[in-house]
Amino acid sequence: MSLISPAARDALQSWLDTLGALEGIAENTKIAYRGDVTEFLSFMTLHFGQPNGLAALSRITTTDMRAWMANARENGTGARSLARKLSAVKRFYGWLAERENFEPASVLSIRSPKFQKKLPRPLDPDAARAVIETVELQSQTDWVAARDVAVVTLLYGCGLRISEALGLMAKDAPLPSTLRITGKGGKERLVPVLPVARNAVARYMQLCPHPLESASPLFRGVRGGALNSGAIQGAMVNARQQLGLPDSATPHALRHSFATHLLEAGGDLRAIQELLGHASLSSTQAYTAVDTAHLMDVYNRSHPKA
Repeated sequence: MSLISPAARDALQSWLDTLGALEGIAENTKIAYRGDVTEFLSFMTLHFGQPNGLAALSRITTTDMRAWMANARENGTGARSLARKLSAVKRFYGWLAERENFEPASVLSIRSPKFQKKLPRPLDPDAARAVIETVELQSQTDWVAARDVAVVTLLYGCGLRISEALGLMAKDAPLPSTLRITGKGGKERLVPVLPVARNAVARYMQLCPHPLESASPLFRGVRGGALNSGAIQGAMVNARQQLGLPDSATPHALRHSFATHLLEAGGDLRAIQELLGHASLSSTQAYTAVDTAHLMDVYNRSHPKA
């Protein structure tokens, strides 16, 4: 027998459908939300000794919430993961309370566990350039080497997510000076494309042995299918090992580096936010790991009272 009542299961599906229709959240996010809320509802079934209908869910207390969180921690859920789960539960519960007309304070007032946010670790400019140069040496096949260089150049030179770079279609090339990118949640943004990135993609296209028809993916795997992100991650692993870089030197670190190096060069934080496609400025601030000494130097040089 399912640990979740049919009414609760239907409500969860209705909420996910609403998020998809109104907010355009990514499918992976919906899957994560479903897992987190299902886990919560299953615990409450065991906690109360029977499947919970919607009326029972409306009577959940702060004590019940603390029991769920304590159980999660006992089962090895870290503070960061529990905070994510709680966020999903609160979103679902707030929606359910509005639909079923009950007071959700007992759930919404629960504080998220504190955890130390991990700041991204960008590469310094010399290391970023060295990675791109080293990636080119990873393959004995010229076209594969050119392909990998083109992808990592887009990550560092344009601040693209790896999924965004690999999502480019052949019809997008030759790349224009400004590229329209569809990011998370279907949000569109315009990204300038440096000549070095355009040239890297053009060289790859010249060498690629597979036909690049307009409706096909731009970046191809060895057998001609769409390129898998694992190939780029593998090239990065080999490059960082040769260069003696830490494990944090990943494809995503190149996106962090793009943002940090722009800010260090005097770029405007809100403009960088637009280039990255972040919904909030706080996300951009977390990406830009500029040290305090540099910030003070910018302050002392630019503040009108300096």
